[in-house]
Amino acid sequence: MTETGAGDPAARVTWHGHSTVWIEDSGTRLLTDPLLRDRLAHLRRRRGPTPQLPGAPDAVLVSHLHADHLDFASLRRLPGDPTLVVPAGAARLVRRALGAASDRCVELAVGETTTVGRVRVTAVPAAHDTRRGPWSRHHAGAVGYLLQGAARTWFAGDTGLFDEMGKLGPLDLALVPVAGWGPTLGPGHLDPARAAEAVRRAAAAWAVPIHYGTFWPVGFDRVRPDRFLPPGEEFARQAGALSPGTRVRVLRPGESCAITRS
Repeated sequence: MTETGAGDPAARVTWHGHSTVWIEDSGTRLLTDPLLRDRLAHLRRRRGPTPQLPGAPDAVLVSHLHADHLDFASLRRLPGDPTLVVPAGAARLVRRALGAASDRCVELAVGETTTVGRVRVTAVPAAHDTRRGPWSRHHAGAVGYLLQGAARTWFAGDTGLFDEMGKLGPLDLALVPVAGWGPTLGPGHLDPARAAEAVRRAAAAWAVPIHYGTFWPVGFDRVRPDRFLPPGEEFARQAGALSPGTRVRVLRPGESCAITRS
């Protein structure tokens, strides 16, 4: 556990690679976009251990329908009976895949809120593709989540820049995507420079880069290694220049940090 400040932490987070983050705040345990296995189609886990959760989460937060964020095999592996918080329109797909477990679904459109334990969870905008896949009929709006407990945390999901980012802050912590799982990024994504602009707009005191350096197509780590590991440190460099009030923690998959409010 890496401490980020003095005093009792407002929140603790563990990055399990890609967009999977374990968040503890006010006695409530949340898990984002769980991808708990080592292979997904043509992608392989190239860094970090297979995630081992410390227990059952109280809720799972799913940002959008893409298979690397809404992975049904991973959801079936979860211990306990967590609430599944999903974007509005996603429950039908979840019901088809998980059956009775879908009864635990809570759909949130942007601006809507639910409470999990002592944490208030609000869906916020995300600029990202809404489809399950290129040829899928399933659509649901992509969202991020604003978590308000002892800390004010933004889990951005997967997103490009959007105008409302300035309304999210001030934040104690931003969990922000800085790349992807391949050598190129299309629309609706953040690279390190745009991610630095995102945390500047959102006035984040702390930021942890996610959505990079974990899964990679077979052979691509030899073809484009510059797109795999460097985005985290490049984000830290860019944020230092663009948002000097933001302190960045670059975690390794499986590593944790504690966030103490100023």
